[in-house]
Amino acid sequence: MCGIIGYLGTHGAVPVLLDGLRRLEYRGYDSAGLAVVDEDDIRVLRAAGKLSNLEEKAWQTPLSGTLGIGHTRWATHGAPTEENAHPQTDASGTVAVVHNGILENYSRLRHKLLEGGTPLGSDTDTELIAQLLGRETGSLGERVLRVLPRLDGQYAVVALSREEPDTLVAFRNGPPLVIGLGEDETLVASDVTALVARTRRVVFLQNGDVAVISRDGLRIVDPHGRPVEREVETLDWDPGRAEKGGYRHFMLKEIHEQPDAIRNTVLSYLNADRSGVALDGLGFEPERLAGVRRIHLVACGTSWHAALVGKFYLEELTRLPVEVDYASEYRYRAPLVGEDTLVIGITQSGETADTLAAMEEAGEAGALLGTICNVRGSSAWRTATARLLTQAGPEIGVASTKAFTTQLVALLLVALGLRANRGLSDHRDTEIVAALQRLPLAMEAVLEIDSGRYRTGVELITAADDSLFLGRGTLYPIALEGALKLKEISYLHAEGYPAGEMKHGPIALIQEGFPVIAVATAIPTRDKLLGNLMEVRSRGAALIAVAEEEAAEVSRLVDLVLPVPPVSPMLQPILAVVPLQLLAYHVAVELGLDVDQPRNLAKSVTVE
Repeated sequence: MCGIIGYLGTHGAVPVLLDGLRRLEYRGYDSAGLAVVDEDDIRVLRAAGKLSNLEEKAWQTPLSGTLGIGHTRWATHGAPTEENAHPQTDASGTVAVVHNGILENYSRLRHKLLEGGTPLGSDTDTELIAQLLGRETGSLGERVLRVLPRLDGQYAVVALSREEPDTLVAFRNGPPLVIGLGEDETLVASDVTALVARTRRVVFLQNGDVAVISRDGLRIVDPHGRPVEREVETLDWDPGRAEKGGYRHFMLKEIHEQPDAIRNTVLSYLNADRSGVALDGLGFEPERLAGVRRIHLVACGTSWHAALVGKFYLEELTRLPVEVDYASEYRYRAPLVGEDTLVIGITQSGETADTLAAMEEAGEAGALLGTICNVRGSSAWRTATARLLTQAGPEIGVASTKAFTTQLVALLLVALGLRANRGLSDHRDTEIVAALQRLPLAMEAVLEIDSGRYRTGVELITAADDSLFLGRGTLYPIALEGALKLKEISYLHAEGYPAGEMKHGPIALIQEGFPVIAVATAIPTRDKLLGNLMEVRSRGAALIAVAEEEAAEVSRLVDLVLPVPPVSPMLQPILAVVPLQLLAYHVAVELGLDVDQPRNLAKSVTVE
């Protein structure tokens, strides 16, 4: 989620870079930096923390030069320190790069460079790109083409060289890069947000593109050096639209950012060979964990739904008993907590007052405190001794989407880590870790489904006053989350229920056309769920199901299938919620409502 900006023009680069970084700071604010070619040398300024720290340095140490790159970081490899901030340079100071993404062969590359005598000054995968480029010869564009085959993973990179003070090279595989064509200047950034103040003419790079930007113009080649043509587009966006990256709403943008958010979260907590979870990376002390006999998960709202799924993960994989509490109730029920209890507060912002109060109550009773949150340095982060940062990046839409799915991933990672600590690991752990690394591809397939597929569901729901969401097992909390999303942004009443409980009361609501939305992916109890759906179908309900497209027994029974690819049962909750997020989104849009800022809600609930 890092922000990237590059500039080549006739104006001083530093003010342009800082303005671009201000517009990109929502993408990360662990550290920031810039590099400028000044008198045939690369001058680098970096600072930990927010952009204001870098701005102060730039004021105290003025840099001249009309070629430069800048970066605002959401830390993945390495702590958020000045040493790990970008730009990163090679050992000789010939090349500087900024980078968004994760190199999956980081450990292998790092080992080879160290073995070959290359000194490394940071823990980042980004420095490895700079070092590789610095070891090559030829033009910067030629160096990039030779290095590309050695990079595995997701990356967007902009590089400059002191030997070519009139050239920027940008290349991508996964994360976006866009080039802005201005008057006597060219910019490159990770989001058009950073460009629209200076130009509306842009070129969106595609995966595999290598763009060589010089004062003579723009040249784009493929990974083999063959020229390719990319269309120059003229943006017609207001600044607010630009910040949404071309999406109509922040919520829709954040739904589509989930594959990257999950990928970053998974890779941040795996061991060197990516076969298992690095327990020390989760912040848990193995000796203290050995004494844990029970786990409490405390959370509010969407995070509470994540905790319900986490209960299934933790109990199945660790065989420890798990309790899930609303944080707002936990401290008032005199919970049985002691030194043998691990209490994990789950909060997107890290500032949720009820969750913080519950964590403090447990800490005073001697519990081991952990947190799963999305904001490094937040109150929950400081309160806990064991911390797992979800790599969702800033979430602006009030109705949580990518924060929720990364919480589910984090809970599964914690379960795997505790399982290893208890000596229970076997081949199943490796299978789950491998499946987690494939999950973003499955989610991308869900997001590629045409929005028209949701039209029938929108019509069924908006024609009714109420709806019922059903699920079983790990999918029951997903039904709860689907109902909550619909309530939050469409203001239509909905209830989530365990499907087996439906006939113990809620079935009285069913009448002709009543919408019932079932999370019906291939878990062991799907046949029982289908029996429940037959009960409401016979009473006139309109049925929508999230299920695999090839599940004929589901499609024969329901009015609409929102399809998902088949994945292992452990991962089905993470994938199955995405169509429910989109369904709620399309309903709210149809009703003409403010999707990003629904009434009466706030992003961070800092009062009890």
